[in-house]
Amino acid sequence: MNDEMKEVEILLVEDNPTDAELAIRALKKSNLANKLVWVKDGAEALDFLFATGAYSGRNIVNGPKVILLDLRLPKVDGMEVLRRVKDDTRTRAIPVVVLTSSKEDRDVAESYQLGVNSYISKPVEFDEFAKTVAELGLYWLLVNRPPSTAK
Repeated sequence: MNDEMKEVEILLVEDNPTDAELAIRALKKSNLANKLVWVKDGAEALDFLFATGAYSGRNIVNGPKVILLDLRLPKVDGMEVLRRVKDDTRTRAIPVVVLTSSKEDRDVAESYQLGVNSYISKPVEFDEFAKTVAELGLYWLLVNRPPSTAK
């Protein structure tokens, strides 16, 4: 892989192209999308995160600073992606924000049991959704202080 894969700040895991485009636009408007990778299903997310499949040339140490994760995904659902991320010592510290249309109490509870850092139900209204995504990006990339990766 090339140098851009070393500097990924946001991994957007979203199968709905409209929601993905809206999220990307909101992040671009806040100047936060220049180091974004969008994957369209859970299997591709796992390949990216664990440097397998199409991403086998990527260094797993250069993970994203935050994962924006939908729960309702084809191939591998978001709960399984979350489970795998939080079960692996190499990816456990990456903040995961569930950004989904689900407002089910069981989805919220299971997400937190698996170690999600934040659970947000997607606002239906266009402007509110864009504002929410922009605020998420600003918080997780500029305000939040992650653990040091230095060894």
